[in-house]
Amino acid sequence: MDKMSGLTRKTPLASRIAALVHTHFDGLPARSKPKIFPDGSREWIPMTGIVAVKGENTDSERLHCISVTTGAKCLPASHIPRCQGLVLHDCHAEILAIRAFNYWLLNECHALSIEESNEAINSDDIIDAEHSHVSKSPFIRRRKQTQPRTDAGVNWPPFEIQPDVKFYMYCTCAPCGDASMELCMAAQDDATPWQVTRPADASSPHPGNLQEENLLDGRAHFSLLGVVRRKPARMDAESTRSKSCSDKLALRQVSSLLSCETSHLVTPTENAYLAGLILPEDEISRSGCERSFGENGRMKALAGRSWPINTECDGKEIGYRFRPFEVLSVPAEEVELLWPFAKPKAVQSRSVLPEQQSDSTDSTVPLKKSKPGNVSSVWTATSSLPHPCVMRLDTGSKTLPTLGGSKTGLYETIINGVKQGNRLTAPTARGASSLSRAKLWGLLRNILRSKECLRDLERAQTRIDDNEISLPIKDASTYEEFKQTGGDITDPLHIRHEAIRDAKLVLKGWVPNTGDESWSLDVLVDPKKRKG
Repeated sequence: MDKMSGLTRKTPLASRIAALVHTHFDGLPARSKPKIFPDGSREWIPMTGIVAVKGENTDSERLHCISVTTGAKCLPASHIPRCQGLVLHDCHAEILAIRAFNYWLLNECHALSIEESNEAINSDDIIDAEHSHVSKSPFIRRRKQTQPRTDAGVNWPPFEIQPDVKFYMYCTCAPCGDASMELCMAAQDDATPWQVTRPADASSPHPGNLQEENLLDGRAHFSLLGVVRRKPARMDAESTRSKSCSDKLALRQVSSLLSCETSHLVTPTENAYLAGLILPEDEISRSGCERSFGENGRMKALAGRSWPINTECDGKEIGYRFRPFEVLSVPAEEVELLWPFAKPKAVQSRSVLPEQQSDSTDSTVPLKKSKPGNVSSVWTATSSLPHPCVMRLDTGSKTLPTLGGSKTGLYETIINGVKQGNRLTAPTARGASSLSRAKLWGLLRNILRSKECLRDLERAQTRIDDNEISLPIKDASTYEEFKQTGGDITDPLHIRHEAIRDAKLVLKGWVPNTGDESWSLDVLVDPKKRKG
């Protein structure tokens, strides 16, 4: 069923975005959805979608669904050292959606680069850098190469998001962590903060710092607000060091939606940041969201700061800043009709928050026994331009060519951080998600060697050298080395590292989730073909 039918331009943008994401989810195969049992009960799962809005509030406004993901699981800390870059640590829907967005954006850059190069070949001419900002991609464009370096002397990456494009994230439930603490308290029969004492975690990088470790507990210590937390889990479950979705989204308000890999190719302009977070109205605690994400909340010390300082180019702000997103709502009744896989909750919970008080009685409907699904689904749209290299990859697009009217760029079903049918205990390149660390690094490497994708390489060589992505291929022996930056203050990746470092200092209690960095891209090579 197309849930966009009946909606008009007068329908609030948040509702139209939600309907578009749900329409795409509904088209997924059954194996990618929560189970429905014979007694009518069903698993619950959070879902997230990222939507590009082009030409917002204009007659030509268009909505494009970029990624749709589901998930509620993450790996315990003890599993991390065995991942070898081939296993997803965090399969919460919000985090998968951002990784999927970056996968899509890398391919969009790749497709545009190939398109430009082919144009240069066919026209026997070099791409006119003065007019290269006239892009065939509706989402990205090449930055004007005729512009001098910015005042800070930074040579930013070659691409940027189109100025009339904004990205919104829609979630079926509040992000775990600080933004949802009031909701967690309201849902308890007894809102007294849990008193938690866990044994020391032998895998912790700070084994003596028990207080800091305890502060990370996902739902413990309700009275401690505005702090970094772990992903929530059962109290008898092995602990994780994956930070909550609230914390990771808060950090993205400084680092942008761009990942380390994508930051090699795309300049962090204002449009590279999330414009808005869309939630069901009964999943919003305004005080919690303002504290977690707002300009007067826990990150207010970052207001007005920029990395590098005061950077403008062609009249536009370039670089990293604290850019709080809007928190927009969709009526709860709309979401209830759209989403049958929500986590069951007491009926009264909507009226418990101070900003949601009503005259309802104290009676509540008992919750049905339910559990989260263990399957995560991943879908992205294909690039807007023809991309012949993608056809040779195992993207799942042959299994699911289209979804909700959009052509598929990637479709995967994930269990325990690897593609369905593979084992977490013995990760392989074949079983690794395209969103894994190793696969995304490998994708970037292939893009930076994009001449290999051109059919007429020898004929093109003399024509496109000035228009290739002028970035060095990362010659790193390990993932840790790949993510390291030098001391060059004009290096965009070093600037990104400084912005993230400063943001983490403001976010109290950020404990690194280390242990999966000492591998190389050899993990993507069939063991039988590796050189001894």
